[in-house]
Amino acid sequence: MFGSIGMPELIVIFSIALLIFGPRKLPELGRSLGRSLSEFKRASNELKNTLEEEIRIDEQRSAEAERKRAQQTAAAPEPATEQTAGDSSDVRHDAPYA
Repeated sequence: MFGSIGMPELIVIFSIALLIFGPRKLPELGRSLGRSLSEFKRASNELKNTLEEEIRIDEQRSAEAERKRAQQTAAAPEPATEQTAGDSSDVRHDAPYA
């Protein structure tokens, strides 16, 4: 719908601004517009940097948690799954001998 603004469109916009504000106010309006644009650009860059920093910190935290989990599983003793033939855990001690 809205394409790029070319030279004819800029001339029309400038001439309308000149008629509305006059030649004395136009430089002041240009300066304030420039300041506003630079402030907006600075704020958007600051927001972008803050978001990137938060993402980096979150990635470091998740990597540290993963590292701790890996260390805990490596340090945990493995449960014995096989019983040997001489294991006495299956003998009942309260039953009388037959």
